[in-house]
Parts: sequence; structure tokens; C-alpha cells
Amino acid sequence: MSQPIAIAIHGGAGNIRMDKMPADKQQSYQKGLENAIKVSYDRLAGNGSAMDAVETAVTRMEDYPLFNAGRGSVVDHRGKIEMEAAIMDGANLEAGAAVGLERTRNPVALARAIRHHSQHIMLNGEGAENFAREHSIPQEDEQYFITDHRYDQWVQLDEQGAVSLDHNAPQGGEEIGTVGAVALDGNGHLAAATSTGGMVNKKYNRIGDTPLIGAGTYADNRWGAVSTTGHGEYFMRLVAAYSVISMREFGGMELTRATQLLIHHKLDKLGGQGGLIAIDPSGRICMPFNAPGMFRASMRNDAQEPLIAMFDEQTND
Repeated sequence: MSQPIAIAIHGGAGNIRMDKMPADKQQSYQKGLENAIKVSYDRLAGNGSAMDAVETAVTRMEDYPLFNAGRGSVVDHRGKIEMEAAIMDGANLEAGAAVGLERTRNPVALARAIRHHSQHIMLNGEGAENFAREHSIPQEDEQYFITDHRYDQWVQLDEQGAVSLDHNAPQGGEEIGTVGAVALDGNGHLAAATSTGGMVNKKYNRIGDTPLIGAGTYADNRWGAVSTTGHGEYFMRLVAAYSVISMREFGGMELTRATQLLIHHKLDKLGGQGGLIAIDPSGRICMPFNAPGMFRASMRNDAQEPLIAMFDEQTND
């Protein structure tokens, strides 16, 4: 049997309901997911690496303004955006991450550059963006990132003095979320990447689980790759992405059991909301969530078309 190749992506989990989302908006998100999954799968099918595939998928979603990453990121309490991202290579456990970004067009590209060209794993703020410029990673003016929808969403929450998950915020924000990807390539290597604009109206330079290796992003060729989405504070407390891996390594669990236990027992018990995508060395994909919906898509070399889903009525595998 030939080596399987596979990829899964997510665009956020939260109050995503079929009866609350107009058909034209569903089609827009379907288009964004379809584009990201097909282009990144083509990288794998063309002998690209898992790292190439996850970076490609996340870059596409960062450039698609309906997702909360890159252009279209949510607005913080200052009326600005502050992005973060991480990427991890399951072949050698090398990783890169960046936080506090305001001008880097594709945070996932910076995370990968940090993995390759820095002796550190995580860079922050001005230093991270100086590093991005030194490595010719495109920068944009602040207004490039802030869409009219995001600004209106922030104004409404700011007036209430509230902080919210992007997909649970007012002004239709329930349809949008953090993005991520996990992939298995033709050489049996795994990778994971995650990118986000964080929480609407967040304060004090809050950092979520996305850029934290082990919390929001993790990959190990022996056991699997994981990218999470949801309320980051809960995923950090659970060291969620690595918890899935450790349940497999030390508990002998299949991927399905480990991911279901994390989301539907550990996360539920804490009162957190969200989901994850995961893939194992055999190409098995799991995409559980405990919210009304999660934007997600997957594709394997034994399927002619990708699975694309948004709501809880649709399959998670």
C-alpha cells in the first residue's frame, strides 16, 4: 500500500449555526475553505512537504478576509490588530512562533522563517517584525488588516466594555475564527500550523494558545499533528495539543479516542468551548468540537473531493 497523504484545516469553532447564517455567507465561507484545502492538497500531491502544505493552507486563509487571521483579524481594545502564529515540524520537533504582530502580512510565513533562521522559537512584537523585514517577509499598513466588518464588531463590543471570542462576538462575528492546518506528506512527515488575530477587544497584549507549542499547535511524526481553535485560556490550561499526543504515546489511545477525550471530557469539564483538527501517521483525520459548529475541511489521496463542513449536523471525520 502506498504512503497516504492527507490534510485537514479549520477556520474556527463557536456559535456557528445553519439557521443563523444566510446562504450567500455560507457560500463565501465554503469558497474560502475549498480554496485553502485544494491548493494545499495539491502541494502534497505534487510531492510537497507537510510543512509546505500547512503553510500554504494557513496563508490562503490569512489572505481571505472572512477568517480571523491576517487580513480580517479582530480588533483589540486600542482599535488595532495584534496577530500571532506558530508552525511545527513533526520530523524533528522544530518549531517557530510569533506574537504581537501588527504589520506582517502572513504571520505563518514569519513563524516558519523563525523556525529556519532563528536560534529561538518565539519572537515578539517589534523584534519579530524586524526579523520579518530582514527575511523579506511582506509587511502591510495597519489599515490593510482591518475590514469594515471588524471595525464595526469592535465598536459594538467596546461600547459594552466586553471581550469576546471572535466567533461569538456581535455583528455576525459568530461566523469567523482562528485558522489552522495539519498535514501528512508522501514521506510520512507530519506538520501543524495555526494563526489568529485573537479575541475581539482583547487587552494588555493578551496572548492565546495559538503560538504556544503544546497548547495550540503540536506535531510529532510518531503520533500525530494537532491544531486547536476556541477559547485559548482553556487550551493553555490543558496543554491541549500535546495532551492529545501524550494520550497516544503514553496511554496507547487511537487518535479518535484521544481527541474526543480532550474536547468532550477535559475541555467540557473546565467549561471551555472550541475544537481541534488532528491527523496521525496513517492519515486518519479527526475534527471534534463541542460548539454549535466549526469551519473545517479535509482531503486524502483516497478521495476525489474534499470534505467541507461548518455545522454540527455534518460529519466530523
